[in-house]
Amino acid sequence: MVLSRRLPDAAVAVLTAVADVHRPEVDRPLGAEELRTAVAGADALVCLLLDRVDDALLDAAGPQLKVVANIAVGYDNVDVEACRRRGVRVTNTPGVLTDATADLTLALLLGITRRVGEGDRLLRAGRSWGWDLDFMLGTGLRGARLGLVGYGAIGQAVARRAAAFGMHVAYAARHPAAADAPPAERLPLADLLASSDVVSLHCPLTPGTRHLVDAAALRSMRPTAFLVNTARGPVVDEAALVAALEAGEIRGAALDVFEDEPALHPGLVGRDDVLLTPHLGSATVQTREAMAVLAARNAAAVLTGQEPPTPVG
Repeated sequence: MVLSRRLPDAAVAVLTAVADVHRPEVDRPLGAEELRTAVAGADALVCLLLDRVDDALLDAAGPQLKVVANIAVGYDNVDVEACRRRGVRVTNTPGVLTDATADLTLALLLGITRRVGEGDRLLRAGRSWGWDLDFMLGTGLRGARLGLVGYGAIGQAVARRAAAFGMHVAYAARHPAAADAPPAERLPLADLLASSDVVSLHCPLTPGTRHLVDAAALRSMRPTAFLVNTARGPVVDEAALVAALEAGEIRGAALDVFEDEPALHPGLVGRDDVLLTPHLGSATVQTREAMAVLAARNAAAVLTGQEPPTPVG
């Protein structure tokens, strides 16, 4: 079994109980060639969302590979069909990161609407300031419409939190929400974009959602609206987003994920109407350990002939 990165001890303990575990000597993302070399002859790969699992990697691993356990809820980094053709199981880690990602979504929503990052930079720069009635006014949330693009577990967790702030929640999704979901109005995407004060993205990255938020979508939003993305970076056309911000087509954006991660579009970096965090959606001690342990349980289950807890497909 090969790990693409070092894992918490609790996850390693699950794996060493069923297999010999080969850990990387360096604590950094492996390049594509390094990963192909590392995985040769392995029966299992436990990987992260930046590790591309494609035909080339699967060929390098060999026919004995049984499982790719991805430590993420999304699996756009894994060619699932290529794995399926080879009889390789693919697993992910849903559920355990729902609350952490929803919490960060609200943090970004509050941060951009109340200008938290901008105020922090003002103070650190030593610029003069003083309390006044019109000093650094932000946007209140009570009575505002929050439009959720995608209404799965994370979107619903965001809806519950937003209700505590007095927001009216609507969502756009392929299917109606289940009966036990938080109450929210289902709208066509075009209507959601045009009517929401904050648009928050919670959809997976697929060919159909890549650049879902493009120039036309941004132009359809209110000029006072904010965009929040804690889903996947390529759901947003970043060049179009920069152009929309420069043209005043929307009020601001808060992004935790990026189109060419970890690179940033240079047009985003110097803007006070943009709040940026480095993919921290699941970044709590408890959540990251739970993700790693779930991935380990998935890999261990496949290697011992059992059904993994959270298979893909």
